[in-house]
Amino acid sequence: MPQQYDIVIVGGGPAGLAAGLYAARGRRRTVLLERGVIGGQIALTAAIENYPGIENISGFDLAQAMLRQAESYGLEVHYVEAKALERREPLWVVRTDDQEYLARAVIIATGAEYNRLGVPGEEELTGRGVSYCATCDAAFFPDQEVAVVGGGDAAIDEGLFTTRYAAKVYVVHRRDKLRASRILQERAFANPKMTFIWNTVVTEIVGQEAVEGVRLRNVVTGQESFLPVKAVFIFIGHRPATGWLQGLLPMDNGGHIVVNAWMETALPGVFAAGDVRQHAARQVATSVGDGVTAAIAAERYISEHFPD
Repeated sequence: MPQQYDIVIVGGGPAGLAAGLYAARGRRRTVLLERGVIGGQIALTAAIENYPGIENISGFDLAQAMLRQAESYGLEVHYVEAKALERREPLWVVRTDDQEYLARAVIIATGAEYNRLGVPGEEELTGRGVSYCATCDAAFFPDQEVAVVGGGDAAIDEGLFTTRYAAKVYVVHRRDKLRASRILQERAFANPKMTFIWNTVVTEIVGQEAVEGVRLRNVVTGQESFLPVKAVFIFIGHRPATGWLQGLLPMDNGGHIVVNAWMETALPGVFAAGDVRQHAARQVATSVGDGVTAAIAAERYISEHFPD
């Protein structure tokens, strides 16, 4: 038997949690559907230093605080994966494997997923030295030499965290300069444990039962080499988790949902917030703002179309 709600939120990262707080506090019957860990990517972040009013907090602790606050106003949280979104006038239906959720409004806050290198050995050695979360796994490699692949904020932030455990952290980047923020670059260049390998890509991750090293190729000279490391942490960007919505609503070439300033999509009563939307800043604070905006817009939509 389908359960009916005023608002169904899909995704439990900062955008979804902020939307859940505002929707539930507005006395709308609201459920949040999360397929994994509450907090999304921030749950795997060791330290958040740029959330206004909080000098330093772990991502996991921040997500749990957001969850407790939203639940205190009546937000329901179900740990299931949304598989489809369908129209059943005048409502929307969010389908999971076992259930249907009827909603007057839907807020999509499914965030983004880590990109993969797509090289030999990556899939086979994932969980055995290949990782997409240094915060989760760096402690397994004390006093070892490891590699971090990427040059953005995530790569450098996670690389710096890894230096707490590793003897040396090689940063492998396909360009000759980093894309990370200036403050992270300054910290990285000042850290004696970090060594940078420029203009280089990983062509293979080598190992039998566990990672033993990586094969590298310099994109300028074409020279190939082998780097012995015990772990490879990969941070080469994200892709929005919108595969389950393909063909349903407009997206950009990267799969991000197109919205207006009120987080409204082209579908009436459907909103998108956070990293899943086009032109997102991909910061905790902006994702929270997106979620708040989406919840306010959803409340306005319900009031206009479902006068009780």
